[in-house]
Amino acid sequence: MGHKVFVILHDIRSAENVGSIFRTADAAGVARIYLTGYTPAPLDRFRRKNAKLSKAALGAEDTVPWESEPDIFACIENLKKSGVRVIAVEQHPRARSYTDAKSEGPIACVFGNEVDGVPKEVIEECDDVIEVPMFGTKESLNVAVCAGIILFNTRRAENG
Repeated sequence: MGHKVFVILHDIRSAENVGSIFRTADAAGVARIYLTGYTPAPLDRFRRKNAKLSKAALGAEDTVPWESEPDIFACIENLKKSGVRVIAVEQHPRARSYTDAKSEGPIACVFGNEVDGVPKEVIEECDDVIEVPMFGTKESLNVAVCAGIILFNTRRAENG
């Protein structure tokens, strides 16, 4: 695998969605997951496992490095200082199709809340915005499904 891919999960409500993204992140070779806002972590403050997250992750919470960072703006700033290009995954006037995105160099993909998505002020801090085009009557995908599409596309894009 080529460049590093990071994931930022911001204000995700569902532990099951977070667990599913951990499992996909492991399969896609993600370097690290950052859990920002109120996104549930694999371990609580007493170092106890989150049972719902663990059930969906099937052990990937132990294989994919992760850290909790309540302040998404600090997380984005630190990644950018390290040379990481930060990409919001959201429907937005500035967004282009994920299939048109280049994934050269280290990138971090930001996924947002299941209902509200990535906040506008977070999008403004990102280097780029991509989306999965919708062709049916529903306006969005489940965040874990979207993460799977995006993360595997980064691998496809780097291989030609």
